[in-house]
Amino acid sequence: MKYDFDLEEHRISKQTVLKILITLVEIVLVVVAAYGITQYGLETMTVSGEYMSPTLKDGDNILINKMSYQMHKVHRNDVVAVQENGSEHSYVTLERVIGLPGETVKIQEGKVYINGKELKEKLDFPTMENGGLALQEITLEKGEYFMLGDNRNECEDSRNANIGNILRGDIIGKAWVRLNSFAFIGQIDPFRKGLGEEPASESE
Repeated sequence: MKYDFDLEEHRISKQTVLKILITLVEIVLVVVAAYGITQYGLETMTVSGEYMSPTLKDGDNILINKMSYQMHKVHRNDVVAVQENGSEHSYVTLERVIGLPGETVKIQEGKVYINGKELKEKLDFPTMENGGLALQEITLEKGEYFMLGDNRNECEDSRNANIGNILRGDIIGKAWVRLNSFAFIGQIDPFRKGLGEEPASESE
């Protein structure tokens, strides 16, 4: 049997080129997918400080779901990643959503009042020693949220003048998973209370 070696080499060459092209396309797709996930889907951050203790502690690695609020509204009690814009630099922090747009918020005798009614919180947070700005009733405008840290006597949040109400545009996404012990943040209950709160809708 006779072989056309030139034809065989040509076929091998075409197969090699095709494999290289497929590999390059796969690499490009992986890079594009990774970029898309990073920019528009998921992002990791490391907690710095004890402002969300005991729910989240210094050094905890957190997965942020940036697509969450593209699909549904921000809800009370969500822990969210917020882009804080300070006078010297910007940084990302975590806060718990307390007051929603259209509501009034007031802190009286260490307790939170929403629209004049005491908020029955999901977790057994420590009594606040300082109500800050919320000692006077605060009315949240459209796209504004009142937020608190879980370590309420050792943190800065919407009670402080340098932070104040958080704008919807500064919410990066929902704090979703604690990676170092793999726990869904919405299910972490370090206070072991679990009374639940009445459902609340967001008005915008």
